[in-house]
Parts: sequence; C-alpha cells; structure tokens
Amino acid sequence: MSPLEELQRLLRPAGGGLHLVSTGRAEQLALQRRLYRAARDEEVEARWREALDRVAGARAVLLGVPSDVGAGYLRGSNVGPRAIRERLLEERPDWPERAAAAGVVDLGDVFVVPQLLDDEMLSAAQLERTRRALYPDLPDEVRAGLPVSPLSIAERALRRVLELNPRAAVLALGGDHSCAWPVVRALAGARPDLGVVQVDAHTDLLEERLGVRYCYATWSWHANELLGRGGRLVQVGVRASARPKAHWESFGVRQLWAAEVNADPAAALDGVVARLRAAGVRQVYLSNDVDGTDAAEVDATGTPEPDGLPSGFVVELIRRLGREFPLCGGDVMEVAPPLARTPEGARRTVGLAVRYLEETLAAALGDEPGERK
Repeated sequence: MSPLEELQRLLRPAGGGLHLVSTGRAEQLALQRRLYRAARDEEVEARWREALDRVAGARAVLLGVPSDVGAGYLRGSNVGPRAIRERLLEERPDWPERAAAAGVVDLGDVFVVPQLLDDEMLSAAQLERTRRALYPDLPDEVRAGLPVSPLSIAERALRRVLELNPRAAVLALGGDHSCAWPVVRALAGARPDLGVVQVDAHTDLLEERLGVRYCYATWSWHANELLGRGGRLVQVGVRASARPKAHWESFGVRQLWAAEVNADPAAALDGVVARLRAAGVRQVYLSNDVDGTDAAEVDATGTPEPDGLPSGFVVELIRRLGREFPLCGGDVMEVAPPLARTPEGARRTVGLAVRYLEETLAAALGDEPGERK
C-alpha cells in the first residue's frame, strides 16, 4: 500500500475514533457532519478522504488519539479529543474553513480498541484476532504488517504522514499522556535535532509501572532515552513527585518545578530556552498535560494538582517557544470532561484546552496570536 492508502486504513474520520454502536453514536455522527460539512452521514467518509489527499501539501496536521488505556486509576480522557473539537466548533463555527485556508489538515482519529494500548504488549494470538477485526477485507500478508493498538497505530500513521510531507508540523489531541509517546517517536525519526518541552505536574519518568513499559507514567522515560538524554527533555510545572528534582535530573532531564516558575515567571521562560539551546536543540515539540496548569483552572483531568502553573504562563511559554525555535508540533493531553470536580469544571477545562491548541497551532505556523486561523 502507498502511504496515503495506509492512512485510509489506519485512521477514521475526526470524531470517529471511539467504537460506538448505540449510546453516544448520534452525537458522534452529528459532530462528524459538522466537521466535514456533510448533509448525510454517507458523505463524511468521502470528505475525510479528500482531506487526506491534501496531506502532502499541508503546513500542519492534527490527529486525535482518543485512548485512556494508559491512564491511572481514573479514566475519561478518551473523550477529550471529541470534546475539544466540539468546543472548537462552538467558538469558531467556521473552523473547517479556517483550517483549510491555513494549510491545516485534520487527519481524523486513531481507531481505539479500548482494551489495547501498544502492540508490543500483545500476544501473537491477540494481534491476529484484532487484525482480522480491524482489517477484515485485506489479504493475510498485508494485514499481518498492520498495527492494532492506539499507540502503535498513531506512530505508524504519523510516520506515513512524514513520508508524504517531512516538513509538516504535527499536533495531537489525547487521550492520556501515553499518547504523546508515538508522536515524539515518529517526529524523532524525521528530526534528529528534536527537543521536547513537557508541561506537567508529574515527571512521567518511570522506566516501567507495575511491569508495564508504556503508559502515562513512563512515556517521558522512553522519550528521554530516545532523544539521547543530555537535556533534550525539559519539564515545566512539576510539583507532585515522590523524589526530589536532583533524582530526576540525574537522568539527563532538565526541570523547572512549579514553585520555581511561579516565583519568577520571566526567568523561567528564559531558563527553558537556555536549557534547550545548551542541549543543541533546534526544533521543539511541546507536550502539554493540562494538569500542569493549576487545579483551580483545570479540574476535568485525571490528577489535578494545586499550586500549579497559571494558564497565562503556559500561553506565554507556547508563544516564546514559537519565537525562539521552529515548533514542529505539540499536543494537549489528559482532558477528561467526565472527571470534572466542580459543576463548571468540564467547560472551563475544555475551553482552556481549545485555547492551548490554538496557541500551539499559531506558534507552529509562525503566526502571531492575533493572526490565528
């Protein structure tokens, strides 16, 4: 298969990454009709394929990864991508047209089998059964080479996108924070001078968790190893950790904890840039776990934490990175509307996630904030 043909097999139209049969299905279809300007459900697939045809010339691509299989004890971020797209359309009804004019292609969603996370964790028998379920009409020899788990599908799809268009910026909507791992892995293969800035209340730097290699608590470990350590991963906003900063920085990570940032925000911004430059980073991916933002502003997430970063600082960090480096992509992770702790928490969190997405996209495209498409 060509890269484009494979993308059509691996992904689903935006909003369609969750397997719904009855509950929620009508709302899912309604969102897709709005996103694709389709009068009938049958038109959605055709409009989505037309969007994929524009990948080779895109300035940026957007991918939804609606998986919370890698989360902790509270789940709900699987509906984050859908909630963000719905709010985006509410605030900007002409979003599809704006995106097209700016050269942004929405790739759609990774299709999520909700009991799976990464193909490396599956037995041969499970891989075969799920391949038959996802790709029933393909020959055995073709089907055998295709991924089935959300992280594996996301990585494979983004590698195909970057084959078609190596210059495209990549933006992702999660999902729990394990969904950042396949994005970083795909980008690192195309951009050897990559650095990652991670906004997060937690370090996510366990090598494994309860024997699980890839999940929300381990993805940063693997990203740091992939980047070669040496300060190419900079974490901002950490404040919930069983170990001190010196322990984590012994792995070659650089950190600015929330207390440091809040004591002197301007110095923190300078410090992020200085740490990246000292590591030889030339392009940056920004991974934005919304729990890096203070819990007073974000409570619809799995592990909200007090004493965090103000949203205004996170916005300034995005803008500063866009001015200082080529921002080759970014994400918004851990938006979980069902977990809101206050009546207005879900709407406030999703609204902020939309702002973060728009700011990241503007920075990646080199637009000034007032020029956002």
